[in-house]
Amino acid sequence: MKKYFVLFFFTTLLTGCDDKGLTPSDQVTEYYHAFNDSDFSRITAVIADSITIVEGEYVMPYSQKNFHEQFKWDSIFQPTYKVVALEVQNNQIIATVASSSKRYKYLKNDPLTCRFEISFNSDGITKLESLECLDADWNVWQAERDSLVNWTKKNHPELDGFIHDLTMNGAINYLKAIELYENRQDAL
Repeated sequence: MKKYFVLFFFTTLLTGCDDKGLTPSDQVTEYYHAFNDSDFSRITAVIADSITIVEGEYVMPYSQKNFHEQFKWDSIFQPTYKVVALEVQNNQIIATVASSSKRYKYLKNDPLTCRFEISFNSDGITKLESLECLDADWNVWQAERDSLVNWTKKNHPELDGFIHDLTMNGAINYLKAIELYENRQDAL
């Protein structure tokens, strides 16, 4: 019996350490599946000690701890991610990902399908750079965002600033602002 327990223990231990043996394509797929499952421990298994997110001119470097805060912010909007395509180019992955969320629905860009260039080192994913969002209507996005921000500032100043607050509380306030805005009396 002891032999089986020891064998089971080492088999489980070795299987748990195998995440870094995933191919880059598998790491990207696991990254998005872990987001869908709200499982940050699986995300940390496929990202390096630090990760950089690049969106246009914004370069956001994160430690794993700081990235957890970003993960919590994102999770409030109940997103779903679907990997549409993966291409290997110059030791990087170009991933086409369709995502849907409460925030994207409000901004009238749901689903949002974007292409990302994903870089790696021996520890896992090190950078996700947004290349283009194929079906985005940024004019509608900006108009919806601006009307929400301006209305909230005027009618619910206690929520003002949610748009720049990338904490979990900021995301909660963002959703509150959307709900109040969509249920406002002047909309009827």
